Amino acid sequence: MSEMNLFNKNLRTFLDASPTPFHAVEEMRVRLLNAGYIALNERDDWKLEAGKGYYLIRNGSSIVAFHCGKNPIQERGWRMVGAHTDSPNLKVKPSPELHRQGYFQLGVEVYGGALLNPWFDRDLGLAGRVSYESTQGQLCSALININRPVGVVPSLAIHLDREANNAHSVNPQKDLPVVILQSENSQDFRDMLAVELARQEHIDIAKVLDFELSFYDCQPSAMVGWNEDFIASARLDNLLSCYIGLEALLAAGGGEHRVLVCNDHEEVGSQSAVGAQGPMLESVLRRIAGDEVSWQRAIANSMMISADNAHGIHPNFSHKHDGNHGPLLNAGPVIKNNVNQRYATNSETSSLFRRLCVKTDVPVQSFVVRSDMACGSTIGPLTASAIGVKTLDIGVPTFAMHSIRELAGSQDAFNLTKVLAAYFQLDSVSGTD
Repeated sequence: MSEMNLFNKNLRTFLDASPTPFHAVEEMRVRLLNAGYIALNERDDWKLEAGKGYYLIRNGSSIVAFHCGKNPIQERGWRMVGAHTDSPNLKVKPSPELHRQGYFQLGVEVYGGALLNPWFDRDLGLAGRVSYESTQGQLCSALININRPVGVVPSLAIHLDREANNAHSVNPQKDLPVVILQSENSQDFRDMLAVELARQEHIDIAKVLDFELSFYDCQPSAMVGWNEDFIASARLDNLLSCYIGLEALLAAGGGEHRVLVCNDHEEVGSQSAVGAQGPMLESVLRRIAGDEVSWQRAIANSMMISADNAHGIHPNFSHKHDGNHGPLLNAGPVIKNNVNQRYATNSETSSLFRRLCVKTDVPVQSFVVRSDMACGSTIGPLTASAIGVKTLDIGVPTFAMHSIRELAGSQDAFNLTKVLAAYFQLDSVSGTD
């Protein structure tokens, strides 16, 4: 098996094992532990050693991993990569039970800017975090992953909606409750969760108290295309970047200070204790720096690369792109630009990245949204404005962003990992190697 094929196989394993941010962070935690990284607790005093790697987790859904370099942090700064762990999905409401026409359904909220039509007629699993009272009276939490088709949102037949192919809007309140079983008797969803947790060897449950659960597509990721040119999967935005950043962090050699941060809640604005607008990253970096002057000097010598997927030019909808800025799948990572600071790229950070792409023999592309269309954003501008670090926004080009199943090129993730590994080893980000 070629190096790239092995990379994609492991990537797909990660994607399939990470139906929620909680599961993604757990998968990353295990990989970091296996690589010798040491777990930290924010409540404890830290004794960090040069040449060692560490990580910490907040809320089970955001993670910061870092390698302590051997040179003074205030003189060398950090090489940072940021991504996000969350993806648009359907989240189960706190009191979700609906009993209608002999069917038991669960009410859902739409998390983030989901493309809703593809959620119909899919085999849906259910995963997330459940909090419960144990038989010893303790408050506990557990991850749950019901990786089998337990729900479906059936479409209305064309015979009952003759205009469905011409104009079909989705009402999230009325159209998206998920059918999970047929029964004339009322059901209690928390009791059902307790039974399922017991099946998954959590046998000390007295009562399920609350939950954060999301439906997801049970179909596993796949290599797609006549020559397997593509990877199809749920949650490529942005678990693809999380995996790329992690692999680059672990592959990088040298003695520089390097950081990977993967935040939750980007898809809903990042304004939380564990989001990119929250204090998590800054508080970690300040503790590493040790004092205010060292912190300010370190930031001045640092750089952040925000890695989040880019819009590849769709062959059926090429008019949606600027004619000179239509990224192709499998044609290299994309530098994302926006003069209104929806992306944090500037000419210095993009030039450094272009040089890294040449050094690693990886092609590079540019994206600018059409001048008559609104531009999305990333954690890049949020991090840049919060801690004052120079920043670059890049990403792997994809199709069907925010759909239940997205598409990326089979070469791009592997190539971007090589570039980011080289970036992590730079002894300077001032514009000279």
